[in-house]
Amino acid sequence: MQVLVEASELKRMRQVARTRGMTLAEWVRQTLRSALRTEPSGAADKKLARLRASLTHAFPAPDIDQMLAEIEQGYAGRRR
Repeated sequence: MQVLVEASELKRMRQVARTRGMTLAEWVRQTLRSALRTEPSGAADKKLARLRASLTHAFPAPDIDQMLAEIEQGYAGRRR
């Protein structure tokens, strides 16, 4: 990959990489990976369609107090 940047930007990037104790190439890789993690994966309209479809299902579930009681009961019955 080749990326063209201004000389002043390159100088600053090298400084940042150096202060972090890494090569410029490694700093660029880590920075790009970090940027990718913040990007949404897939189209938003597809995600919304899946969410809307999931809301059409009715699964039996107790109220929150009963669920918490069952969880606590499970913890109490677990051997240590």
